[in-house]
Amino acid sequence: MAADSVGGMFGLYFSGRVPTCYADMMQTDQEAFKRFFHAMLDEGVYFAPSAFEAGFVSIAHSDEIIDSTIAAAQRAFARI
Repeated sequence: MAADSVGGMFGLYFSGRVPTCYADMMQTDQEAFKRFFHAMLDEGVYFAPSAFEAGFVSIAHSDEIIDSTIAAAQRAFARI
């Protein structure tokens, strides 16, 4: 898995590296993203439903929420 961020935006990619163009993005494992997305839903964490969308962190996300999201992601990865 690869991840990238700019400011408050982030992306998660199921590939060996961060995609830099459309062709790279089409080579990512979108089925793995779907499994992760649904595992996170089961944990009560709502990400954008497509691997092509960005996530956003804002001042509304406290350290507690971020820590809880990281813990949920660890559980989700363990299940998938």
